[in-house]
Amino acid sequence: MTMEEIIGFVAELDGVLTLKPAPGDGSPELAWGDTFFYYAPDGVTPTRTQPFATIVTKNYPGDEASHLDRPDAFRVNIAAGKEAFTRWTGHEPRDSAATEIDPSTADTVMAHPVYGTAGWLAVVNPGKRTESETYELLRTAYRLARSRYERRAESRSGPR
Repeated sequence: MTMEEIIGFVAELDGVLTLKPAPGDGSPELAWGDTFFYYAPDGVTPTRTQPFATIVTKNYPGDEASHLDRPDAFRVNIAAGKEAFTRWTGHEPRDSAATEIDPSTADTVMAHPVYGTAGWLAVVNPGKRTESETYELLRTAYRLARSRYERRAESRSGPR
């Protein structure tokens, strides 16, 4: 799987806003080259919600365990929810169970090395072994983000 294939797949989902920070757009330099996916049917970047998935292409401070400083390395990060997280890791997100998986292992679904306790999963360089799972987890994260958006919209509009 390539980053472009993943970006294209997510961009096809209804209401997705894809942000790709680059020089000159006001984004921090650290984020340049990465991709952020939001459910935002109005096309406006949400200010009070996190993306439902990201693709990162480099190490961030405090998040070096995946060794994304290797050539052509990237990591897909997915907020797929507690149920999917538990199914893939064998424990709930808030459990302090240590993972047996090296966070730099390619083509393996695992707890995110930093945000696993928040229920995020990660796949470094997804490939043939995790392609369908990665797409399914992205669909799940999308559905959860869309559902949250719709609940918030309903609560703002009040009862009818």
